[in-house]
Amino acid sequence: MSAITRILPKRRLSRLAGKIMHYQGPKWWANMSVKAFASMYNINLEESEKHYSEYPSIGEFFVRRLKPGLRPVANSWAVHPADSVITQAAPIDNGTLIQAKGITYKLSEFTQDPDCQKKWAGGFFMTYYLCPTDYHRVHSPVDGNITSVRYMPGELWPVNEWSTNNVPDLFSVNERVLVEIETDLGPVGVVFVGATNVGHIVLSFDDKIQGNQKGPHIFEHKTYSPEIPTHKGSELGMFRMGSTVVMLYPPMFRQKFEKDLQLGPAVRVNGALIK
Repeated sequence: MSAITRILPKRRLSRLAGKIMHYQGPKWWANMSVKAFASMYNINLEESEKHYSEYPSIGEFFVRRLKPGLRPVANSWAVHPADSVITQAAPIDNGTLIQAKGITYKLSEFTQDPDCQKKWAGGFFMTYYLCPTDYHRVHSPVDGNITSVRYMPGELWPVNEWSTNNVPDLFSVNERVLVEIETDLGPVGVVFVGATNVGHIVLSFDDKIQGNQKGPHIFEHKTYSPEIPTHKGSELGMFRMGSTVVMLYPPMFRQKFEKDLQLGPAVRVNGALIK
């Protein structure tokens, strides 16, 4: 599998998959394909903001909003950013994060931020994997101000279990967008990690930054002045297909909450904004 995946034109295939997913054919085709997609992945249609027949393509259904109030925001300092499975959760010691059992990656390479050690070393990280069944909009886990965004072009490897266990530095190699939020405990990083068929990362507060678009793929660090206020539950962006979010929390967060955190993998988060 590795050899085949390595030689495939993953960017172009991902853009092609995006076009197919967003194909808007006749009304009957949209209704049939959306309902079939929902059935295939056991998606609860009752949670969608609109009736399935109102979505013009699978792609638009994939980034559907939910009915208001369906994900109540917990009364806690931080909340989960997305419907997902928490695949890893651990302290950030020695400037490293855990990808899978026995496999780590460097904070500096992952963030491409020269100040990352000062911000997050000694802090805490959590990895959230979104599968096709999940709601695919990502929300702010904290109250604060968005200070900057880093767009980091890269590969579009799958982020499934096989890849995380076999592709070294997977999250540092794949395309990603880091949204930095300043809080009363220090900077919090929300990292959108792209994957095969998921290169199209879209930010809700800045439509100029999007993943896997045609043209040159150039690193971009954008700061905001004035900073952009955000609150727990505010929408930050979305994936056009399932992928991964990595949360980076500063040392003060770890000092204050580590005893309350669940460590280790395989914890399902069935509500994006539930404590």
